[in-house]
Amino acid sequence: MKLISHIIGAFVAVARIGAGLAFVVLIAAVLLQVAGRLSGSGPVWTEELTRYALLYLVAFGAGLAFRSGDLVNVDVISESLPGRLPWILRLFSAIATAGLAVTLLAGAWRYTMIGRMQTSPALGIPMHYVHFTVWLLLALLALFAVLRIVGMLAGTETGAPRDAAEDLS
Repeated sequence: MKLISHIIGAFVAVARIGAGLAFVVLIAAVLLQVAGRLSGSGPVWTEELTRYALLYLVAFGAGLAFRSGDLVNVDVISESLPGRLPWILRLFSAIATAGLAVTLLAGAWRYTMIGRMQTSPALGIPMHYVHFTVWLLLALLALFAVLRIVGMLAGTETGAPRDAAEDLS
């Protein structure tokens, strides 16, 4: 049980670091844009970098949002049900989320590989680095759904929405 908690904690930490780095890049790019507009000569590539950083921020953040319950939830209905039904619905929801995300991974990978033949207009980077965010989002969403399933079945968590501060303790 302790091992499962450590594994979940490690994946949460990696996702937080990825989201944090993407956010730092996003902030830096926007600050450069603003400074460039004030001086009258802003770099062209900052607009593109801002979009790409936002994509990575969402890709890393989706799994974290699933974990904390910040994605769209119907817990008003499910949590008002009697007995073990809320737990069963949360487990079913995690299984459905993992299944859908895993099913979409192959198509997302094909989409990513299409980007090898393209480059971004301003930065000139291969687009598969940008398209990879779709695959990453689905992979992390599937991972966090599977971790929820494992945690629920192992009894280390209930699958209920949690406060982000709980992961820090």
